[in-house]
Amino acid sequence: MQRSGIAAASVAPVAGAKPSVRQALFFPGAVDAEALEKAGKELYANTYRCSTVLAGGEYQMLVVDAPNVAPDELKTAVRWRLKDILDFPVSDATVDVLNIPVENASGRAQQTIFAVAARNSVIGPRQQLFADAKIDLSVIDIPEMAQRNISALMEEEGRGAAMLSFCEDGGLLTVSYKGELYLSRRIDVALEQLLDPDFDRKHGSFDKITLELQRSLDHFERQFSFISVAKLVLAPSAVTGLEEYLSSNLYTRVESLDLAALFDLERTPELADLAQQQRFFVPLGAALRQEGNMV
Repeated sequence: MQRSGIAAASVAPVAGAKPSVRQALFFPGAVDAEALEKAGKELYANTYRCSTVLAGGEYQMLVVDAPNVAPDELKTAVRWRLKDILDFPVSDATVDVLNIPVENASGRAQQTIFAVAARNSVIGPRQQLFADAKIDLSVIDIPEMAQRNISALMEEEGRGAAMLSFCEDGGLLTVSYKGELYLSRRIDVALEQLLDPDFDRKHGSFDKITLELQRSLDHFERQFSFISVAKLVLAPSAVTGLEEYLSSNLYTRVESLDLAALFDLERTPELADLAQQQRFFVPLGAALRQEGNMV
């Protein structure tokens, strides 16, 4: 669900080859049950496993110490821990957890986990929206996991991969390793700021991004010394100059992603355009979700 409409994509795995993008369609206008039902009919949505992705401001993602409890008690224990952390009552929250794997050689005494919390007043209406549109909803996901799914496709053997994307909600930095999410950082720079034609304002945003990346990657290196980050990959967008700027200011290798390197786009030639790749980046990542990777 985007501010200007609905972006929908379907992806099919292909044994021994790139995942195939079967559909990538944008439905402009107000996002309501009528619009969603129309999109669902055009896409034959109920022949697929359907997911939706929350926007950046619709949930909180926190790192907390892993409670020493049985797996089936983990969510309850984390919920109790969040009661003094969330900026809203935990009784009004839907909570889920995601493990952060630790290698034995890391020397870290305390394992941490990601806790994801969203207000029931966000989750309930999203579920109702799909019910009203007569679409069976299987998963409510978050952008971090969608980005992790794409990042995992381009990891180098034994190395971590950092990925940076921008959308109307701002920037998102993630680091994945062996297909798992280890770092998530929000950067308060929206895509429209990076498309600003004013040179000084645009490069002011570049400076802000560079500083946040330096701090985040340095902190990550100290926290997860057993992971060597091979590169920082910029998600597709129409932004110009950022790759060159970061390459000259970071010690990490920087490169830009073309989704054609990871996906078979034969059925969706419109995705050759970088602006369209940016629009469908999160939907495509969400569509890669496997049941074994459930949050």
